[in-house]
Amino acid sequence: MKAIEIKQPGGPEVLVIGERPKPAPKPGEVLIQVRAAGINRPDVLQRTGNYPVPPGASDIPGLEIAGTIVEVGDAVASSGLDLKIGDEVCALVQGGGYAEYCVAPAGSCLPVPRGLGFVEAASLPETFFTVWTNVFDRAQLGLGPRGKDETLLVQGGTSGIGVTAIQLAHARGHRVFATAGSDDKARACEALGATRGINYRTEDFVEVVKGLTDGRGVDVILDMVAGDYVPRDIKALADDGRLALIALLGGSKAEVDLGQVLRRRLSISGSTLRPRDVTFKAAIAVNLRTHVWPLLASGAIKPVVFQVFPLAEAAAAHRLMESSTHVGKIVLEV
Repeated sequence: MKAIEIKQPGGPEVLVIGERPKPAPKPGEVLIQVRAAGINRPDVLQRTGNYPVPPGASDIPGLEIAGTIVEVGDAVASSGLDLKIGDEVCALVQGGGYAEYCVAPAGSCLPVPRGLGFVEAASLPETFFTVWTNVFDRAQLGLGPRGKDETLLVQGGTSGIGVTAIQLAHARGHRVFATAGSDDKARACEALGATRGINYRTEDFVEVVKGLTDGRGVDVILDMVAGDYVPRDIKALADDGRLALIALLGGSKAEVDLGQVLRRRLSISGSTLRPRDVTFKAAIAVNLRTHVWPLLASGAIKPVVFQVFPLAEAAAAHRLMESSTHVGKIVLEV
């Protein structure tokens, strides 16, 4: 099969198309003929040598795919999962997505939502799994003291994670605020359901959210920046607020006033999804199928695909990702 390989750590030019053996599914896995694969920041970090591949995972980049099941491994049927050859699915994978074929844990597969194509479906798994587990499971948006009236701030609202978090929280009845790097991007966040998009280059997000919440602050913050954003996040949180960190684009060090954390009953959590086991991811998939897939089928939430590249042009797709000029997801079509 054709696959994108990382010959050595470096810039986008190190992504080259090569030949690899077609993988075979192990017990509990399915083999998918890939029709599209999403591009994500962890792919860029892997390419630059800053995100080690988990033990046993493919060194081919790509964490989310959509396509057709062509082979079903042992124990899939006995697991109770209704997956068979010919099913059109999207899946979260540990690696191997930038290829013509990819194995996926059966529990991490979801049906292509009604009305969507493979390109749109491939843009879903990584961001929806990440947002659900961090915003709703870990930070428990909507389950805090203010219930449905709880608010969310998304740092990086026009990223793939951002457009997902805005739409999902809005669809579930919450007020959402989001930061972005320009006025146009701030307006794009509002078009997706944010009450207010905040241009972080010209506005102080702490002052803006305080002003829009009668001085309370927000109940949950989803932050992929970290670094010097963390002390400002704490200032922007309401009492009993929760900060969910999912990336360190702004650095891994921060000076935190722990007195604020104690006095105001704040919580700070962090997580990475890729190393988690298949059982953990399968539980998220069940929640997505129950609570989110109907919203996609009805059009209440829509995939936001910015640009599609052929598989052989993975380097160009990474250059676009690193430019941060996109709104939403970048997808490879196989």
